[in-house]
Amino acid sequence: MRVKQELVPQVTNKSKTKYLISFWYENKRFRFSNGQPIDLDLSPNIYPLKDRLRQAEVLCSAYTIAIRGGWRPPVLKEQIVTIDSIANKTLKRKCSLEFSSSYKKDLICTHRLWSEFLKSKRLSYKPIKELKVDMIRDFIYDYAPSLSSMANVKRNISALLKDELESNGVILKFSRIKLPKVPQHIHKPYRDVQDILNEIIEFNKALHLCCLLSYGCLLRPHREIRLLTWRDISEDFSQISLAGNQNKGKRNRIVPVGEYIKPYLKAFKSPLSTNEDNVFTGKKEPYNPDYFKTQWTRYKKKSKLIEKDQTLYSFRHTGAIQVYEKTGSLTKLQQVMGHSSLQVSLTYLRGLEVKQLDAEDMPRI
Repeated sequence: MRVKQELVPQVTNKSKTKYLISFWYENKRFRFSNGQPIDLDLSPNIYPLKDRLRQAEVLCSAYTIAIRGGWRPPVLKEQIVTIDSIANKTLKRKCSLEFSSSYKKDLICTHRLWSEFLKSKRLSYKPIKELKVDMIRDFIYDYAPSLSSMANVKRNISALLKDELESNGVILKFSRIKLPKVPQHIHKPYRDVQDILNEIIEFNKALHLCCLLSYGCLLRPHREIRLLTWRDISEDFSQISLAGNQNKGKRNRIVPVGEYIKPYLKAFKSPLSTNEDNVFTGKKEPYNPDYFKTQWTRYKKKSKLIEKDQTLYSFRHTGAIQVYEKTGSLTKLQQVMGHSSLQVSLTYLRGLEVKQLDAEDMPRI
């Protein structure tokens, strides 16, 4: 095997008409087309073709003299990609894209917790090759606020790390991180919706309309209802139309508006309202994302009707039960709820403890 001679400049051809000065240093090959690195104003390839080789030999001699005098080409050290840096890079990129504000908020929160974890374990500036699945598992178990939030933290940390790790040649199997099963939470429906709605309207009319739309139109309160504009509502107030980017299921939804809802909906529309105005604020800007959550918390503290495990979402759950019990159709329930699949609707009903079979439906001898 031929040994490469270091720091021995030679004239080489880049093409039939262009010349380079080439040599090896610290196992790296360097090529220069001019004398700028050694502060020499000489560029052989700008000369007429017949003079270029001679000028290249002059430049080669100049590099030889510079090397003998102690000059060395700058050797760039390979940049070490640290464990902390890849999450930073992904967060900046994803926050610049058109993801939902809630998703970005989740990523920012998970990134903050991940940075705290790395500092506590003195891992921040370690190269990514030292990151192991066990470390990520420890982070999830130590920093997830609750059992129910573990899956969300796992999804977020995977989103922050996985792609960047793989692009740098590090493959980690996040599927190896097994999480404890979370006991199913039963959403308790309302027994007398009318009494509760009567109490809510005395407390806050915007919250009352939100609950009414959640129950009667099966819309989700914090995004679908809060962001409603008059453009989404037909002129006769008979239906609400949501595009795929306006709801969680990512599908176009058209839901009918019950007659008992229309008067309350009309009351929020003024003669000056435009299609772009938000239904609740009467302006282009909607309420902040936590508005209905805050109002509900305040109302619940005063209410004598709300029971344990009954929430703002219980209006939607109560409405879903009624739709299923009236129609007996999972397909209709899926459509009106805006679920992405029948499986989601089935899971939803199980969570609500809806009885789907009677004793008489079971096999007999």
